[in-house]
Parts: sequence; structure tokens; C-alpha cells
Amino acid sequence: MEARKKSRKDRWDGWFLKTDPLHVIMPYLFGGRTENEAVLGEVMDLTEVDKYLAAKNAQNPEFKYTVFHFISAALAKAILLRPKMNYFITAGRFYEHKEIELAFSVKRQFADNGEESMAKFCLDKDGESPLEQVHTYVHKVVTKVRGEKASVGADDAIRFTSHFPRVVWYLFAWTLRRLDYFGIYPKSLAYGDPCYSSCFISNLGSIKMNADYHHLFNWGTNSFFVVIGEKKMRPLWKEDGTFELKNTIKLGLTIDERVADGYYFAKTLRLVRHLFAHPELLDLPASTPVEFE
Repeated sequence: MEARKKSRKDRWDGWFLKTDPLHVIMPYLFGGRTENEAVLGEVMDLTEVDKYLAAKNAQNPEFKYTVFHFISAALAKAILLRPKMNYFITAGRFYEHKEIELAFSVKRQFADNGEESMAKFCLDKDGESPLEQVHTYVHKVVTKVRGEKASVGADDAIRFTSHFPRVVWYLFAWTLRRLDYFGIYPKSLAYGDPCYSSCFISNLGSIKMNADYHHLFNWGTNSFFVVIGEKKMRPLWKEDGTFELKNTIKLGLTIDERVADGYYFAKTLRLVRHLFAHPELLDLPASTPVEFE
């Protein structure tokens, strides 16, 4: 990837972006991230993805490739090719994340009292295929969390600080917000915090649950939240008025509409839909361009 020109306004986790006058004043006039949410719901046809994953799993039966792996890889690819999806606004300024990071949770046990661990995947922009990168990372994390019962990310820090009295928490939170405002939030804390990521993914389908929407957070730098629903057979309509039952999955996408316009988001969604129709594109190196309409 090309080296970026440094600016004194850069953060350790983001490049400062110069914007037009309208976007300069938007953060001050329109409020925070949660006040500028745009929500999209999209039903994706899994026909080609199912065939693709079945072929993959015929060669690798030990740790299967899943729809979650595919969706995560497709989102990482889309963010890489559509850089505004990696923008965020903090302290009244626009930035682009230096990395493409996808955050998600991993259940230690599928039980009412089963703890969750947070994980964060970082795409190697010049590396191998996005799907292989995601598959390797998730295998490593799942083995660690469910097998060795080890902590991932910020688990230990959260467990330790959860015993603080309220007054300490208020002071602690205020201090962290001030550090973030000036771009000096500790890397060690941000590393395991899912709110400091390019995209936060919630795989509700894995627990047989559906939701079309999840709010953003004013905390952190995340401007993109994706909810993955349950796989279902749905009728998909054709141009001639007939329909065909297909295996589908619904994605609920929440975005900060200040970072780009509706046309940009719509075109990004068309790219994701194109990857679902041509999943073999995720076998190519991460930086390989994709032509789509």
C-alpha cells in the first residue's frame, strides 16, 4: 500500500483528513455518532456462497469455513476497496483508521452464564486472501478461548476494573475521554476494545436470534456496525414477477452518515452483494481490485 503523508494532526490510530467546509462544521452542528445513524437492511442470497464453502470444507474438514468467516472477509475487503467506510470522527475532526479491524465476540460456552470474550481481527492489506486471513485468525481465537480458557483482548483489564467504586469509574471514564479527545488514548486499552475498530460485527444468527439494527457508540472510533441474522429460506423475486425460494441471510448495517453520502454507502453495498454472487473473489490477495456495477 502507498505510504501516507504525515500530519501533525494525525492520531496513533488514524490519519487526519482534510474535508470541505460543510463537513468541517458537521460534527459541531449535528451531534455525535449515535445521533447520525443511518440503518440499512439487506437480504443476501447464499446460493453461491453455500457452494463455495462446501467446496472449501471438502478440503479442510478440521476447522470448517463458515458463513461468518465469509461475511467478515467480504466486509474487510469492502472496507479496503471503499476507504470512506474506514473513516471516523472524533474531537470534531475526520480521520481514516490506519488499520482495517473487525471486532466481534466469542462465547466461551453456549449457556446462560457463559462468558463472552472480545476479539479483533486486523486485515493484512498486502497479504493473502481475506477469507484465509479471517479463517486462520478465528481458528486461533476460538481454540484459545474455548480450549485453553485463556483471556483475549481487554478481558483481564475489564475483570480487574469492574470492582472499582462508582466515583473511581466516573473519574476514570472522564480521564479516558479527555485522552481520546487529544489523540493520546492508551494503545494497550484500545487494542482490546471493540469500539476502537473499523467494524463491529454481531453474529446473532449463531444463537438463533434476529435483529435488524444495533446502535453505534459515541465511545471509541467505530462508525460501522453489522448485525448478522439467522439463515432462512426466503422467496426472492425475479423481474418477471415470479419468485424462487433461496437460502438467504439478512444483514443489518448501521453507519455514521457523516463520513460519506448515501451514494457511497449504496455502492459499497453493491460491492458486498457482488462478493456474495462471486465468492471466489475472496480467494485473491486482499488488495486485488474488484470490478462491479
